[in-house]
Amino acid sequence: MSFIVRLFKRSPAAAPPTEAELLGRYRASGDLQALGDLYERYLHLVYGVAMKYLRDTDQAKDVAMQLFEKLVTALREHEVRDFASWLHVMAKNHCLGLLRAQQRHPEQPLPPSHHPSSPESEDGFMENAWSEHPSDALEREAQLTQMETGLAHLPPEQQTCLDLFYLQEKSYKEIVQITGYELNKVKSYIQNGKRNLRIYLEKHHGH
Repeated sequence: MSFIVRLFKRSPAAAPPTEAELLGRYRASGDLQALGDLYERYLHLVYGVAMKYLRDTDQAKDVAMQLFEKLVTALREHEVRDFASWLHVMAKNHCLGLLRAQQRHPEQPLPPSHHPSSPESEDGFMENAWSEHPSDALEREAQLTQMETGLAHLPPEQQTCLDLFYLQEKSYKEIVQITGYELNKVKSYIQNGKRNLRIYLEKHHGH
């Protein structure tokens, strides 16, 4: 467990190997250091997903530790090409499993939200959609599922930018670096995507 804790106190390494190299090294030899180095790069993604669903700092850290333990087995059994996307789905499913378990044991309610709003989120609709913390865990799960279903119906550029901006909490600058889109394009995709998502939710879910 001390190895996992160390991931929260990471220090940048010089000339790091590529993601593919780390994945290959771990799959070939079971090198936990390679897996740790790879996971360290996406720890913020896992933590962000956990905070979105669970809204509690300690629980989010627990999820990060639990997922690393899952990766030890899962990455030896599955060939993963897009590690970031695969990890995002794995983290989401893990959190939803925790919410379902919580629903079966309501005598232990989830802690109240401590998650700050995105500093760049000025749209009331989007901020409420991702920041509300309903008391019913399954209701929250349903809302998040509706959001992700709506995203899947958007044009790819809008879907990508909204996912990065709201679900992964990337800044405009980071989205530009990740996607290669121009800054004005990123802002346009986010604004148009919010409008289209709102229309979709109002049409299909009465939001």
